[in-house]
Amino acid sequence: MGLVGLGSRYGDQLSGGQQQRVALARALAYEPNVLLLDEPFGALDVKTRSQLRRSLKEIQQRLRVTTILVTHDQEEAFELADRIGVIERGRLLEVGPTEMLYSRPRTLFTATFLGTGTVLVGRAEGGRARFGSLSLPIPAEVPHEEGARVQMLFRPEEVNLSQEPPQAAMPTLGQGSLIEQSFAGAFRRVRVRLPHLPGTRQIAPFVPFGEEGLLVDAVLPPSVPTESGEPWVSLRAWHILEQPHFRLLVCDSGVGSTGALAMTSVLVDELRASATVLAVTEKAEEAEPLRAVLHTRLLQQGLLPAEIRVHHGNAAEQILGEQAATLYEMLVMAASDDPHGRPDRLGANLLKVLERVDVPVLVVKGPRRSLRRLLICTAAGEPGKADVRMGGRLARRLGAAVTLLYVTDPTGEPGPLVQAHLDRAVATLRALDVESQVRVCACSTPAQGILAEPRTGDHDLIVIGSHGPESRSILGLDDVTLQVLRGADRPVLVVPGEET
Repeated sequence: MGLVGLGSRYGDQLSGGQQQRVALARALAYEPNVLLLDEPFGALDVKTRSQLRRSLKEIQQRLRVTTILVTHDQEEAFELADRIGVIERGRLLEVGPTEMLYSRPRTLFTATFLGTGTVLVGRAEGGRARFGSLSLPIPAEVPHEEGARVQMLFRPEEVNLSQEPPQAAMPTLGQGSLIEQSFAGAFRRVRVRLPHLPGTRQIAPFVPFGEEGLLVDAVLPPSVPTESGEPWVSLRAWHILEQPHFRLLVCDSGVGSTGALAMTSVLVDELRASATVLAVTEKAEEAEPLRAVLHTRLLQQGLLPAEIRVHHGNAAEQILGEQAATLYEMLVMAASDDPHGRPDRLGANLLKVLERVDVPVLVVKGPRRSLRRLLICTAAGEPGKADVRMGGRLARRLGAAVTLLYVTDPTGEPGPLVQAHLDRAVATLRALDVESQVRVCACSTPAQGILAEPRTGDHDLIVIGSHGPESRSILGLDDVTLQVLRGADRPVLVVPGEET
């Protein structure tokens, strides 16, 4: 273990790396069939961590003991592992050899978690993936439905930069501007900004709020000059991920209004989404009768073959648990638990879910079925950015127009900070190919201004999120959000404070 001559020392007289070697020796002394390691090098400095990794690999191969190591360090995983398993929120997404998971991942999470790279979203047309004027073949092993979203990954080392236009046979993203570079010893990292490609959205690297172009990362040998600021960007290789599926979790009690199911039917058709219908009963023996009722309600709304799940226990806890376990992109819930309740009453389960959920929740009110005009209510600052991005992505997929609303008090005019936020918001929507207009209205309270606007503009959906911690209610939700939920006569999409 590299501890010769230290046998007389106490544990507190050893360095951190030496203590880890002792811990490893103790574990191996039992001659285990499987050695489990949970981030064993996390608290060590870089040099010690690297030395211990080499020691562990040598010992593990000499003793031939099966080892499972948990880590957040990608370099550590690549150096030590024969196979890597990628876990998101407790769910095992992919398992495979290190090189395969890096170069040919199946899922978006794996693509962006293991290493850096650029991920673009386009559309499937005639068996090919279209990103603006660029058209690439979709491999047979990852089929996509016509018109479905296509996610393409390419790593920095697969990007080619040139001073002259590439050959026609080489897939080209266009000519951009060099905006950033850094020397990393064995290579040079560079970032290029490209003009926006119509019908294309970028997932990675993260595009700052208000920017319309694409950002592409590349690596070059350190000796390659980078004086020219406008290189052409083409691809030596790329990888098409599996077709992404938008997953909806709709909550239905089996009694009363079918508004949430009706809205889900629209979303399934418009977003090419899959839906899971969840009902919660107090007793386990009530599950099968409730399942039969749900089957009939889904049949009436044209939602079959949606998956039906019936849990028993506390309704809010079961909804949150289902969402966390299966990673849905959106929840759909009725505004009230009581089928005969007043329209301004909000159900206790809905409020509990809104306090803790980390994905958007579509709160259904009224019989409205079309979603052609969206009202995005924004505040200047970070929460407003999340509202704009989420509302814009939904509008893009629905083909809907957007009104961007900012409410100011009757005595004031929007200052430069607000105007700058609105300008960047419009640019962000434009980058998503979403048609938008800006409305600034004066009102005594933000909630009154928001509730008045849908009636004048005939908007089908209100998008709203957190409007700042200074106005939290006793329920843990934003006061403005609560007032809008109570007063609205149409669906409201509540966006969580953190961007998802």
